[in-house]
Amino acid sequence: MSATAADRSLAADRKLVRTSASSDRRFAAISHTLLTLWAVVVIVPMLWVLMSSFKSTGEILSSPFSLPDHWRFENYSNAWSDANIGKYFLNSAIVVVSALFLVMLLGAMCAYILARFQFPGRRLIYYTMLAGLTFPVFLAIVPLFFQLQNFGLLNTRPGLILTYVAFALPFTMFFLYSFFRSLPHDVYEAALIDGAGDWRAFFQVMLPMASPGMAAVAIFNFLGLWNQFLLPVALNTNQDNWVLTQGMAAYAASQVYDIDYGALFAAIVITVVPVLVVYAIFQRRISGSVSQGTFR
Repeated sequence: MSATAADRSLAADRKLVRTSASSDRRFAAISHTLLTLWAVVVIVPMLWVLMSSFKSTGEILSSPFSLPDHWRFENYSNAWSDANIGKYFLNSAIVVVSALFLVMLLGAMCAYILARFQFPGRRLIYYTMLAGLTFPVFLAIVPLFFQLQNFGLLNTRPGLILTYVAFALPFTMFFLYSFFRSLPHDVYEAALIDGAGDWRAFFQVMLPMASPGMAAVAIFNFLGLWNQFLLPVALNTNQDNWVLTQGMAAYAASQVYDIDYGALFAAIVITVVPVLVVYAIFQRRISGSVSQGTFR
């Protein structure tokens, strides 16, 4: 009887393993199918825009899905110079890089203090910063407009930089909080014993240890700031200080009926390439770096 019971138990276990393996295969097949479809939906339009950026307007309208008969590299020079995409690209680079540097520095310092030190009001500051994540951007446009106007920063690149920093800071602090919270306290104490002060321990010891989180949040901030449109349109109406998203919108609107689709698609490629390059280089930093910030 015991042998029969053991055989039955073994058969049941094998059946359970087969069922589980079959379920895993079905789940994997469905997941890969959905991911393949999603990749096609994303990649095909991007490749079409890239291919169209080397065509003339007549080729795009007559044969939109064929390869160019003549590769028109001048579309990029036309977009860069005639549409002032080069100037707007430089403005975007200055604004985004400056804002990214400031928000990463301030966000890391804020997250480090909240995660590693106990002081009155710590919990209030943390949840106040988190509340900034729930505040819609469009609700702050009017107050921001008058605030920047009072400080003489309206329609200036410094004003736009400070606005970007203010809106990216809560997310940066929230993201980095858990990284600094998880760092071993012994390393910090060892740095103090070796004679390092609080500032040196932060910049030379603790901050490098949180580099995976810093890299990941820097990528997310770069993507969000580079593609920002609402804030520049409302707070940066001086055409000399326009960023790339404003320049692209103005260029597309100015074409009206005489549209140079080749130059327009070339301008789109110029706008998208920096984002793709940054993501392609640092994508491994994102994997495994996203974690939840919890207050303890």
